[in-house]
Amino acid sequence: MNFVDVIAKKRDGNALSREDIDRFVSGVTTASIPDYQASALLMAIVLRGMTDQETGWLTDAMVRSGDRVDLSDIEGIKVGKHSTGGVGDKVSIILAPIAAACGVVVPKMSGRGLGHTGGTLDKLESIPGYRTALTVEEFKRVLRTVGTSIIGQTASLAPADKRLYALRDVTATVPSVPLIAASVMSKKLAEGGNALVLDVKCGDGAFMKSEKDARELARALVAIGSQGGVRTEAVITNMDAPLGLAVGNAVEIIECIETLKGRGPADLVAVVGALGSRVLVLSGRFDEASADAALRGAIASGAALATLRAMIEAQGGDGAVVDDYSRLPAAARRKAVTAPREGYIAALKADLVGRASMALGAGRERVEDRVDHGAGVMISKKPGDAVRAGDTVLELLYNDARGLAQAVAFAEQAIHIASDPPAVKPLVLGRVA
Repeated sequence: MNFVDVIAKKRDGNALSREDIDRFVSGVTTASIPDYQASALLMAIVLRGMTDQETGWLTDAMVRSGDRVDLSDIEGIKVGKHSTGGVGDKVSIILAPIAAACGVVVPKMSGRGLGHTGGTLDKLESIPGYRTALTVEEFKRVLRTVGTSIIGQTASLAPADKRLYALRDVTATVPSVPLIAASVMSKKLAEGGNALVLDVKCGDGAFMKSEKDARELARALVAIGSQGGVRTEAVITNMDAPLGLAVGNAVEIIECIETLKGRGPADLVAVVGALGSRVLVLSGRFDEASADAALRGAIASGAALATLRAMIEAQGGDGAVVDDYSRLPAAARRKAVTAPREGYIAALKADLVGRASMALGAGRERVEDRVDHGAGVMISKKPGDAVRAGDTVLELLYNDARGLAQAVAFAEQAIHIASDPPAVKPLVLGRVA
């Protein structure tokens, strides 16, 4: 069959065969299918959708386009964790050492920030010396000795995803549940874990704005994981406001360490607890009651903090940052953004807070942009808090003033004040298993 016929099949609303999908992914990986034909099929998928079976086949073909990490020689059930991305989302850096301290192996390949959402790798690279580019053997060695390792995705894992995402980014074909689900799960299945917990963010600062869309994505992700032989659950969490009190890189690392010392902000602690409990339960070593107790015990005993230090040092980083925050990059200047009137914080728009942080240099608009690890935003007031006119709501941290005016504008637009206390949406909106 000519590839034009494959495009026409999906254009007309018909399901693709496994052979059609294998041909598509192989052709994209080897560049034997021209970009204009690949882009045409992507647009047809956006408009016509895919069945669960098609999406599973697409994910499998993307996994097979490269290597798959073999963790079978590491003892125990390996449980992965992935977030669809949000503002102030530092959960993985906290959860992974807690779970490892409880005896669960947590392999984690993460990404960088692009746009208003932060990247786990950028946060960790604010730690002097921390290496995110490990070989698979180095990754496995850290998993054996520490119990967890957070690195960047190796180039040999699901290379078709990188090529397809580059096409989607320039052809307005990013917002498609099957394509998003296949992109996420091709990388997670290639990591080699036995089970997977997904944090599907929903709201203003997430890619899925509505709870309905978040549930649809969660269901698709879980279906792919199950079809791929990996026990998968998704937790849907609220991302209308930033998570925690710090948005940036080094400032978020400090908040991670403070949380592991038992001093984390309530919303962050709650989300870590909800996701961490599922990681421990899926390991098969805990039930829900014992999982919650184990999470609290790992923090109270200092074991989780010690595990974070061990991971940092095993990957070449300066473990002394756990005790001395001055060893981390910092911002030389600060500017307060204040409440314009008395009332209650009705909303703190995560998208705009993320954009303010990016304007200050903490994020990137293009992959090649340099990140200022010391820049960011600190949050003084959260939705539901009472304020008086002139109270600091957000504090902008920066070294380069070139983006300051834009950051101030974003920050001011993010703050919504009402005369009466608002109804605060729950942090955890549901679970798909």
